[in-house]
Amino acid sequence: MNEPPPFAAFGVKIIGWWGMTETITHGIVGEVDQPNIPMSIGRAAPEYEIRITNDDGSPTGVGETGNLLIKGIPGLSLFAEYLHNDKATRESFDEHGYFITGDRVTLLERGYMRFGDRAKDMLKVGGENVAASEIEQVIGVIPGVREVAVVAKKHPMLDEVPVVFIIPQAGVAALPADLHDRVMTTCRSSLADFKVPREIRFVDDMPRSTLEKIAKAELRKMVD
Repeated sequence: MNEPPPFAAFGVKIIGWWGMTETITHGIVGEVDQPNIPMSIGRAAPEYEIRITNDDGSPTGVGETGNLLIKGIPGLSLFAEYLHNDKATRESFDEHGYFITGDRVTLLERGYMRFGDRAKDMLKVGGENVAASEIEQVIGVIPGVREVAVVAKKHPMLDEVPVVFIIPQAGVAALPADLHDRVMTTCRSSLADFKVPREIRFVDDMPRSTLEKIAKAELRKMVD
């Protein structure tokens, strides 16, 4: 199996992994001594059980993308509860006792998984699922774009459409005159029509949450 370019360039073994605050540690992890699938986040760690389901609760097949659920030992390998919030704790688990992570992953061969997106970052455009990250990856490599975030805007016919926020490399004051057209041209050539942004907003900064992540909930309020 061919290794991704960074492996060959630096001679460093890289493995994927996934975890969140509620899982205490890595719930999904690659294996140093096994041939991992490039760009995967690994397989379920021994301390956890994983389910990947469709929206109706049925299991996804290999090559399909679904909702990631995880089970561990509460208080040991999984959080015990949300403090003073019994309702949130109850609603975070399915009927089988699996924690609903809010992430979407693609099931690969041999139990490996590839990260997709946060479920709340999935757009419903005319009945089609669109991952915000897919659009962001296309725009993020365009010269002149420093940072990009995509959120959904309500639409009377299509339910939702993509809106893009972009921080230009040199700031809004020095915005290249053709950057808007460059972004749209790239999106039209690289994405299906329904994934092409309906609006682009250039900003000097974006709202941030912990760890300096872009606070998409705040961006959504700006397009409502």
